[in-house]
Amino acid sequence: MEYTITQQNFESEVMQSDIPVLLDFWATWCGPCRMLGPVIEEIASEYEGKIKVGKVNVDEEPVLANTFRVSSIPTVIIVKDGEVVNTSVGFRPKEQITALLPL
Repeated sequence: MEYTITQQNFESEVMQSDIPVLLDFWATWCGPCRMLGPVIEEIASEYEGKIKVGKVNVDEEPVLANTFRVSSIPTVIIVKDGEVVNTSVGFRPKEQITALLPL
């Protein structure tokens, strides 16, 4: 399952999560983001219960994008216990993204 992350639910869904959170920073107009979307969906279903997957639309949530210093998309950020533990910028194959997960 993928969650839509906004400023309103960021604290409860990400910072207070008891499992690691994969944040996918994306936009509708971004080609590589659209390519990465199905990969992120696969990871969300395969790792359900082990990680939480959150989608952050940078056009709708510019403050969150700025908070994480996202300057290029897609950007994947892994947060565990409220701390950023891994970051990946640009399209990456599934194996490279799952290798970032703190499992």
